[in-house]
Amino acid sequence: MLDVSVLKDPVSFLRANKHHVIACLGYALFLATNATVVWGGVFPFLPESVQVEGFVTVFFVAQSLAFAVCFFASACDVYFNSERVWANTIRSAVVSCLSGWTFLIASIYVPGHMMLLGCLAGCLIGFGVAAFNVAWQRVFASEKAGIGNRNLIIGTLIAPVIYFALFVIPVAITTFLIPLVFMPVYTLCIVLSWRDVDHSQGMLSDSPRSHPEASKQLLKDYWRSAVSIGALAFSCGIARSLALERASAALVVNSVSMVALLLGAAAVLFVWQSRPLRISITMFFRVFFPFAVTAFFLLPVFGDSLLVGLAGALYALYVCATVLVMAQCSQASHDRGINPTFVYGWVAGIVYLLHDIGFLAGMVAGDVKLFGMDPYTTISFVAMYLLALMFFVVQGGFKAALSPSRIQADKIELMLSGATATRNRASAGVAVDKAPERVRDDSPYLDRVSKQCLLLARQYKLSARETEVAEAMARGDTIPGVAATLGLSENTVRTHIKRIYAKVDVHKKQELLDLIRSFDPAALVDNDPDRFHPKS
Repeated sequence: MLDVSVLKDPVSFLRANKHHVIACLGYALFLATNATVVWGGVFPFLPESVQVEGFVTVFFVAQSLAFAVCFFASACDVYFNSERVWANTIRSAVVSCLSGWTFLIASIYVPGHMMLLGCLAGCLIGFGVAAFNVAWQRVFASEKAGIGNRNLIIGTLIAPVIYFALFVIPVAITTFLIPLVFMPVYTLCIVLSWRDVDHSQGMLSDSPRSHPEASKQLLKDYWRSAVSIGALAFSCGIARSLALERASAALVVNSVSMVALLLGAAAVLFVWQSRPLRISITMFFRVFFPFAVTAFFLLPVFGDSLLVGLAGALYALYVCATVLVMAQCSQASHDRGINPTFVYGWVAGIVYLLHDIGFLAGMVAGDVKLFGMDPYTTISFVAMYLLALMFFVVQGGFKAALSPSRIQADKIELMLSGATATRNRASAGVAVDKAPERVRDDSPYLDRVSKQCLLLARQYKLSARETEVAEAMARGDTIPGVAATLGLSENTVRTHIKRIYAKVDVHKKQELLDLIRSFDPAALVDNDPDRFHPKS
């Protein structure tokens, strides 16, 4: 539930929550001024003299490739050098962005070297903005699951407001305002946010190289989610290659994408204040797939009249999907106890690599006549074929036909704040369910232990991973046994156990086992819905 104290006394609320306010506003300012996940972000605020054919293409090709490389480099860096990854990330981000903007501004005044300066600017800005993305995701992942996702979504909600406000400022001022004012401000915000993080969390100092089996299992469980969002990124890359040098496209795509972020974040916050949300990444891809294929099928028929609208619609979905990627990676870090930079670097690297493949494929296909077809027909044919191939792979390929019931670890859970949320509803006079539903409709009760754990999870808002750990303990597994079964490190299992104890208000293993064995929702005490009297 949203805290109504913000309406009664906003000044006191902001003082009490200044850490979260700094994180939300800092991320919003970063996203608004460096919206590279949209179209490039910087060009609507640069003079038209640099927005010429050739220069824009060189800049964005360099930027896109550097963007993907940075994510993979971050994952490799934390794999081999987990202790200094934070300092390396922030330092690299600041130096790269400042240098990139220096070259970009220089291209305005040194037209004779415009292409070279544009290429250098694209590489450095792409690398720097990607590094800032990694840093922000690490900050959000370091918070409690619900709080981190809330700050991420609120920051996303504020970003479009800041973006459209930038159009009020003269272009000549905005060109210098972004690197000299805005970037230092959101850099300071991210440093202050990180200072207040609980650094004792095991995942922040985790070295994936120390438990390679858990890292491999993570890659196996989440690659389909990465390819699902990557397929959308691939479609956007193709649309970008076609519409990039159309002057009207950048403004339309950026504006539509920012409106989509505003509406999407507002909708999530509105629903989330009343009930938990579970979002499936692969389901998102299955819904998106027929619309994308239809749009590319119609592209040769309508040509330029459809192109800008297609690019705008695709990027509107894309920017919303990138928020899901950050939320999913945060959840994976919490559930698995694996360093958030490793998780996000690997998943985001796949997403942006597929975007680059689509971008380059669209540029090449536009200059090739396949079987005598015109460029739009060629591009549509290539896009539909590769999208269909990715859809087949995401659904499991040939292996899925042999084992169609495999469980995929691709759901994002945006949960309410557990017992506190239940008490708030009760104290507000809102009825609390006395007979909770099953936690997951697609998870049948295997036996009585499974049923009891699922009912307990529903009542006390345990995450899916915490439910698995509780059930394994109820079946007699030791901590090493649970770690081996679930592909986790032993420290991660201990962290989950501590969280379970805190949520259900017990202090040792035997109390938890007794609670699981005797739990009955019908026995909940009327004046305290978080406690119950076990039947004698």
